This record gives sequence, C-alpha cells and structure tokens, in this order.
Amino acid sequence: MVAMTTATVLGLPFGRPLTVDDLETLPDDGHRYELLDGTLLVSPAPGFPHQSVQGQLHIALHNACPEHLYVMLAPFAVQFSRSTELQPDLLVAELHAFTHKNLPTSPLLAVEIRSPSTALIDRTLKRAAYARHGVPHYWIVDPNPEAPSITVLELRGEDYLETQSAQGEEDLSVAEPFPVRLRPSDLVVRIPELNTD
Repeated sequence: MVAMTTATVLGLPFGRPLTVDDLETLPDDGHRYELLDGTLLVSPAPGFPHQSVQGQLHIALHNACPEHLYVMLAPFAVQFSRSTELQPDLLVAELHAFTHKNLPTSPLLAVEIRSPSTALIDRTLKRAAYARHGVPHYWIVDPNPEAPSITVLELRGEDYLETQSAQGEEDLSVAEPFPVRLRPSDLVVRIPELNTD
C-alpha cells in the first residue's frame, strides 16, 4: 500500500488534504483507493490467498449473522468523515445503517486481511483510525497458508486490546458482534500448484 501525499498523476488537487469528493474522480482501475485524514492510500488488487480467505470468512460470518446485521465484502466504503473513507476487507453493521452507496457510520466489526503491502498499515494506521472512530471490534487475519491466524481486538477506551487469537487448527469462539466459531485453517483454500505469475 502506498500513502500518497501528492496525487498529481491521478489528477487530484495539490496542496490541500483530500476529501471524499476527490475520491469520486478516481478511476476504476483495480486499485483500492482509501482516504485517511485527507491522505490517499492506494493498494493493489489482492492475490489468491487474501481473496480466498476473504471469501471463506464471509461465508462463515454470513451463516452466523443475525437478520438485523449484515456482513459486507470489500470494496465497500465506510465514510467516517469528509476526510476519512476506508474499505475494510469485511465489515459488519446494522442492516438499516447502510445506504446504497456506503456505510456513513462506524461498523460494529472491521476485518482486515493482511497482505505484504498492507500489513504495517493494518497494524498501525488503520488500527488507530478504527479506534478513533469508535469501531468496537477489529480483527486482523493472516492468510498465510502455512500459519493462518485471526487476532481479535476489542476497543477499550481509546485503543484496542487483543482479547483472543487463534492460529492454524485452533478454535476461536467470539460472542460479539454476534456469536461465531472459527478455525483459521478452515479459511485457507489450497490449490495444487499456484502459478506465481
């Protein structure tokens, strides 16, 4: 992921923090464009391990989700403010809180699935942003096929506290935002020979 303070290559304004209106002008080119405190975050399209874990986790959460909540896959914008719009890999929110375009309030759960290009941002900048905007539950998922893991963080005061984690075959049972039982290894989809191209 690249944090861009000048985005002249994208035709964005120079010399001022960006807003959600500026995001509307960006191309649909396979990149994920997010805005954090007026700074553009650009990440490339994710690979197979990331996407397959995202899909499996979506199925598991969707199957356990009560009717008044909804599990949404990225890309889908969470507009925290005029200067911050993020797209968690998965999010859970009250169904009535969604609009056709975005979620204009904090979700109950934000999930980020680590990629080599996003790991540091997920652990630092996004964690701080989610905490500042009152997201009560934040999960970081490592899709590494050899050691998949889920780390559960809960908002305590102004920062997150790691309350649970599971790796590989370990079971993980969470109660919030709704009860669900997961095993990181069940999220991994293995293909016989991964083409590295």
